[in-house]
Amino acid sequence: MKEIKKVLIANRGVPAVRIMNTCRDKRIKTVAIYSTPDRLAYHVFLADEAVHIGEAPPQESYLNMEKIIKIALERGCDAIHSGWGFLAENPDFAEMVEEAGLIWVGPPANVIRLMGDKIRAKKIAQRANIPTIPALLKVNTAEDVLKWMEEEEISFPIMIKAAAGGGGKGMVRVDKKEALPLSLEKARSEAKKAFGDDTIFVEKYIQGGRHIEVQVCADKYGKIVHLYERECTIQRRNQKILEEAPSPSIDDDLRQEICFTAIRMMREIGYQSAGTVEFLLDPKTNKFYFLEVNTRLQVEHGITELVTGLDIVSLMFDIAEGKPIPFSQEDIFPNRHAIEVRINAEDPKTFNPSFGTITRLEIPQGPGIRVSSGVYEGAEVPPYYDSLIMLVMAAGADRNEAIRVMDRALSRGLRVEGIKTIAPLLLSIIRHPKFIEGNYSTRFIDEHYQELLAMFKEKTPDDEVLKIAQYIAEISALGPQSWM
Repeated sequence: MKEIKKVLIANRGVPAVRIMNTCRDKRIKTVAIYSTPDRLAYHVFLADEAVHIGEAPPQESYLNMEKIIKIALERGCDAIHSGWGFLAENPDFAEMVEEAGLIWVGPPANVIRLMGDKIRAKKIAQRANIPTIPALLKVNTAEDVLKWMEEEEISFPIMIKAAAGGGGKGMVRVDKKEALPLSLEKARSEAKKAFGDDTIFVEKYIQGGRHIEVQVCADKYGKIVHLYERECTIQRRNQKILEEAPSPSIDDDLRQEICFTAIRMMREIGYQSAGTVEFLLDPKTNKFYFLEVNTRLQVEHGITELVTGLDIVSLMFDIAEGKPIPFSQEDIFPNRHAIEVRINAEDPKTFNPSFGTITRLEIPQGPGIRVSSGVYEGAEVPPYYDSLIMLVMAAGADRNEAIRVMDRALSRGLRVEGIKTIAPLLLSIIRHPKFIEGNYSTRFIDEHYQELLAMFKEKTPDDEVLKIAQYIAEISALGPQSWM
């Protein structure tokens, strides 16, 4: 395999900037693509070269496969890295990249296709004797579901999921029999809109479930290592907003079992590159169940890097070049605790998108803090794409120290003006007694929503100081006023 000297990054914002930072370390030249509203975006300034790809709609820009490959060839690129989101888990794109003679920095297209179908992935896991949540994989009518529930002695609530799903889309929880027909229609409609495929399946709902995922790296020579687990239980609308590593929910015996189960799954499908195996843990029984494989770089990979000292993006490039993984499983040992929060441009009370110009931006600094930002002060946050603008990570010798560092980062370090972010909600979460205890489930935000809202700090001491400073500046500039 040839050396990667120049790469096109088929993404924008936070993932594009994250990949560019590693490319700079590895002396790999970068080509950015940008849509019209992103012409002044941070990733455009950071790249060695930047090419306009199209207008705002993703289909005309970041999802335009033919144009992306054409630009990569014209600019003399050796490879394409797609980060997360957009085309990262599109097997057709991975195939097109390789057919064009370029290196695809990611797993093989056939593996992406296989794992993209959640029903097929479940069947493969069952074949490998990996526990899966009891499910009805062929759903036509509400009667089918009720019959299955009766036969399997499953009671409400249940979860409807999209077979081609991901990112929390096409997932509907059903709490009672009367809501089932409408919920099936809703799930089908969401799945069709998000993935172009309305195939759905139904699972038993695990009450109080914890979301555990294992980071895995595999080279082209059959070597597979895990980089331990992350906990991603804190979610809003089935989408993660806070992650931590290691998980506070499991002990060392369960940790070893989950991590080696993840390796078994990856070996079963012939995985290569970095990827993640996701599980749901039932805290009542301490049993874990396979959920899915994410065949890409995960948003939350940074906390694994903090606790292991590895650069996962760098490993992805090395594996794509055909290099073997240079360490063994015994060499990996997490020695810190790390927490990540996603700073989304959304109203923290309603989760409605918030877009516009960032008029002021202060990024957290100091010991134990790492920030992956996709914006700068004065940048525009457009309404067309994902709302993630920044990842804030905090690390400490143990979980309590990591929480204290994150508290400092969010309460004293981070300041975003001009748009709303979910930072007040995140601060409320890490200060909540149940979170500090490590006692929470995927329904934590729903169950404690009013409490979390009541903990919001609308004004900080900095706001009062700024008000005084603004007043003094006006008097200095305009002189004494008639009303004084």
